[in-house]
Amino acid sequence: MAESNIANDCRLPAELNSFVGRRHEVAEVKRLLSESRLVTLVGVGGVGKSRLALRVACDVRRAFPDGVWLVELAALESPELLAQTVSEALGIQDRSVRSPIDVLTGHLRDKHLLVVLDNCEHLLDDCAVLAATLIRASPRLSILATSRQALGVTGELTMPVPPLVVPCPDSDRPSTASLRQSDAVRLFVDRAHAVLPGFELTDDNGASVARICRRLDGIPLAIELAAVSLRAISVDQLLARLDDRFRLLTKGARTAMPRQRTLRALIDWSYGLCTEQEQLLWARLSVFSGGVDLEAAEQVCSGDGIEPDEMVDLVSGLVGKSVLAREDHGSSVRYRLLETIRQYGRDRLRESGGEHELKLRHRDWCRDLVDRAQLAWYGPDQLAWFARLRAEHGNIRAALDFCLTTPGETEPGLDIAMALRFYWIASGSISEGRSWLDRLLAVDHEPTVARAWGLVVNARLAVLQSDFAVAATMLDECHDLAVRFGEALILARSAYVRGFSALLQRDLDGALRMLGEAVERSRDGDDQTGVVNALIYLATAHSLLGHCEQAVTHFKECLEMCEARQEHWFRSYTLWVFGIEKWRQGDTAEAVEMERLAIRLKQPFDDRLGIALCIEALAWMAAEDEPERAAVLLGAARENWRSFGGPLFGNLSDYHDACEASTRERLGGRRFDTAFRKGTELGSAAAVAYAMGEDPEPGRQAGEPSPLTRRETEIARLVAQGMSNKAIAASLVIAQRTAEGHVEHILNKLGFTSRAQIAAWVGERDHRDPGSSS
Repeated sequence: MAESNIANDCRLPAELNSFVGRRHEVAEVKRLLSESRLVTLVGVGGVGKSRLALRVACDVRRAFPDGVWLVELAALESPELLAQTVSEALGIQDRSVRSPIDVLTGHLRDKHLLVVLDNCEHLLDDCAVLAATLIRASPRLSILATSRQALGVTGELTMPVPPLVVPCPDSDRPSTASLRQSDAVRLFVDRAHAVLPGFELTDDNGASVARICRRLDGIPLAIELAAVSLRAISVDQLLARLDDRFRLLTKGARTAMPRQRTLRALIDWSYGLCTEQEQLLWARLSVFSGGVDLEAAEQVCSGDGIEPDEMVDLVSGLVGKSVLAREDHGSSVRYRLLETIRQYGRDRLRESGGEHELKLRHRDWCRDLVDRAQLAWYGPDQLAWFARLRAEHGNIRAALDFCLTTPGETEPGLDIAMALRFYWIASGSISEGRSWLDRLLAVDHEPTVARAWGLVVNARLAVLQSDFAVAATMLDECHDLAVRFGEALILARSAYVRGFSALLQRDLDGALRMLGEAVERSRDGDDQTGVVNALIYLATAHSLLGHCEQAVTHFKECLEMCEARQEHWFRSYTLWVFGIEKWRQGDTAEAVEMERLAIRLKQPFDDRLGIALCIEALAWMAAEDEPERAAVLLGAARENWRSFGGPLFGNLSDYHDACEASTRERLGGRRFDTAFRKGTELGSAAAVAYAMGEDPEPGRQAGEPSPLTRRETEIARLVAQGMSNKAIAASLVIAQRTAEGHVEHILNKLGFTSRAQIAAWVGERDHRDPGSSS
């Protein structure tokens, strides 16, 4: 099942510092976008392609009603995950057996949006095929790509991104007024002022600043890295160091010097400013993908020259030298290497001969992380572990890729992929989970316990995609291995998957038999997670067969077990099906409350499948007394059912058909279609608000329409309450960077420059229209 939240949205990161210059380039890219639906910005690393693309995307966002979306590809190393990564960036979750590219083309077919594909060079051929496919399938889709070379797709327009304009070397003492006409100088001064607030461009330092910008060939990343050193040295000292470091630039024809070598030389110089331990840590940190926290750095990178208690000071040193970027994630802090810096570190690590050993350490750390998450999943820390795994998704991919491509590492890879069985489902990454397991299982057919676990988890994911025949084949092999090795717990999980599969295929008697076996085997093995998981659907099978007493008994046991452990995921699914049973017994009021509580439990996971199931159930419950409301709810769930790989559990699909038929009959075709269409037009947040009874009239706009989306409105109200970005992020369970981006978008949309103006705007609208949702 998939849901897309591509509606009047702008998914671009907030600018963390000022955008300097590029007026001509911005105008030219906009012109090219008006002429072609595929534009690629090409240039060397560090020249500013990504920043230019993001600025243009932000400027043109109003021209794309379905949003502007950034897809960051720098950290992606597996071309097989390209389409999946684009889907994730666009907010698409899919549970069908369709290929990721089919999912993408299906969702984008009628959308009018701009996608920024950033850093395509290392996946050039795959990005070219993807871009061409999407452009052909989606007539109103535009793509703005960045790469070190053109994609080579028919109809593509390319624009070389030049370095920033540097001052002419005509005068030894240029005026500050003339120097400020140079974008390179303006960038250097801006970044120097950021690290040294008293820094100004003067007649005394102007000539040296001009020479520095010329020595660095106007490459933005090089200028930014150089400006950081002003924390410790003067402009003249910086120039002297550059002259010494880049002696090669003074010999021969400078125009023949590749700019990438200039950037490499600058990073060499930045590397040289680090202590030996900082250099060592820089190289070791390059094995991480998508960020690292202090605990992980200590576990993977300490030893052989770095003691664990030295890590804080070394990390602080690298942050201070702008090698590491610090990012706040709720109450924790993570660190990220810019991709160019990371690749440089990888080169240094390879040169030292230590890459394989560090990747083994990284794999061991990742394996330990997912093992701990698996053990803690059924408990009070479930949400915290889910957020942690989300943050480490890039590192998980890196570890699995190492296991897949390194001889003898198949078993650890299967262990990692298997331990993530609940995460693949909860994060909407079923296709990715299957992809890793399929490839790992294909590499090594040696009969092992790890293979048996990999088969049963992969079969479960296949069943969720209604790929029943493939799942059955995997379960047969899994059963033979489990019997051979005497693995009772694997037999319990295998019985659960068979029972779940039978339930989806309306074989209720088979579901009762296999799920009952799964419950008993799990009880015998004292596996509480297995008990509650199987018990949910054993109760569901009894409910569908009309065994009300047995169903209620099992549902209540599930809730008691979950509540005792302060668990959310299984509890939410129990409430969903228990609510349907309560409704079937005539207690609609309690049933509705159960569905709404289930939705509240699912929201922190962004469990779109689960939320859609609850919205669907609420539609059935509203059909008798509120047929129009039922039709709206059916419409809100339509996109999910369209991409769901099969029918609802057992006979539940009959309730959907009966609800649609009865509401259409009572409302008449025209009124039903109008209400249904209203539901399809609701965004995710609006659909949930309507299902929860918080918005009795979806789409109502009192007074002047607001330019803000519902999410932005929610954040604007929190800003008006005086909350900081960090507090907003904690309140809404989102990353602080996401909150900062929303606030920036609000300021841009309203034309404001301060949070106080946002607060005043909210107050004015509330006073003018107390019922307005802005």
